[in-house]
Amino acid sequence: MRSIQHPYLLFLGDAADPLAAKVAQGIVDWRPEFCVGQLRLPNCNADLGLEEMTLAEAREAGAKTLVIGVANRGGVIADSWIEILSEALIQGYDLAAGLHNKLADVPQLADLSAQNGRTLFDVRHPTDNFDVASGTKRKGQRLLAVGTDCSCGKMYTTLAMEKEMQARGLKASFRATGQTGILITGNGVSIDAVVADFISGAVESLCPDNEADHWDIIEGQGSLFHPSFAGVSMGLLHGAQADALIMCHEPTRTHMRGLPHYALPAIEECMEANLNAARLTNENARFVGLSINTSKMDEAAADAYLKDLSRQFDMPAVDPFRSGVGPLIEAL
Repeated sequence: MRSIQHPYLLFLGDAADPLAAKVAQGIVDWRPEFCVGQLRLPNCNADLGLEEMTLAEAREAGAKTLVIGVANRGGVIADSWIEILSEALIQGYDLAAGLHNKLADVPQLADLSAQNGRTLFDVRHPTDNFDVASGTKRKGQRLLAVGTDCSCGKMYTTLAMEKEMQARGLKASFRATGQTGILITGNGVSIDAVVADFISGAVESLCPDNEADHWDIIEGQGSLFHPSFAGVSMGLLHGAQADALIMCHEPTRTHMRGLPHYALPAIEECMEANLNAARLTNENARFVGLSINTSKMDEAAADAYLKDLSRQFDMPAVDPFRSGVGPLIEAL
C-alpha cells in the first residue's frame, strides 16, 4: 500500500449517486493534498467539487495514479470503464481500485500494465494469510463503530476520533477494514474480501496486543440488520473484542440501503443486538455514544434530534461533521 504513488486523479465513472462515490469522497475529505482532480463519464451523478480533468491534463498536473473512486453494488469493474482505464495505463498511470473484481484479472488491463511498466493495486484483496480467531483477551483498548445500516458514517466517525484523540495527546490508531480507509491511511485489511472462517482472525491480527492506554479505533462495516452484509459485521464484532462501541445512524432513511423491502431497525434494537454479539469475546463491551449523519436535516432539526437521543440513551450523540467528536472522546 505504501508504494501507491500520489497525487491521484479520482475516477468517478458512471456513479449512480453521490454515495456510490464514497471511496473518492473519503479520500478528498481526509487526504485532499493527494487529489489533483476528478474524471467522470457523461452519465455520472456524483461530483466531488474537484477540477474536471482529462487524463492528459491530470498527468500534466502531476497525477501518478488513477484511483477508481466508485463503490458500486457488487464491486464490479464496469465494461464502460475499460477504455479509460486502458488509456490511463498507456499514458503512464498506475491504477488503484478497491473493488471485489480485480484489475489484475482483466486481461486487457493486465497486458497493458505489463507492456507499459505500470502497477495495478487491488487494495480490497488481502495478501496476508490469517488464522482463525482464538478469542484470547488482548492487551490495550479497542473501540468499534457499528451501524443501523451500511454507508452511514462508521469510517468518518472513526477517522475523526483518531484525529481528535491524537490532537489531545492520546494514543490512538485508526484500523482500516475497507478499501477507502486503506487508500486513506496506507494499510489495513479489507474485511469483506477475507474468507468467512478467517474474518475474526483477520481483525485480531489487525488489532494485536498493545499498550494498556492505547486505543485501536476500528472502522466498522455493514450492519447486523442488513441481509447483504451482516456476516462481515458479526465477524468484526467478535474479532474486535471491543471495550467501547459507537452506534452510527442516518435518521432520514426509510429502508436499508439498496433494499427497499427492508426497513431500518430501531436504534435501541440495533444496540441490543450488537451488545449481545460483542459480549461473546468481551463481556464488558458497552456503548459510549452515538454518531449521527444529519446531512439531510437542517441545523435546528439536527440539534434537536441529537439532544433527544442523548437524553434517551444517557450518552453523547453527535454529528462528527457538524459538531465534532469531542463528547465521544470524553465518554471514553
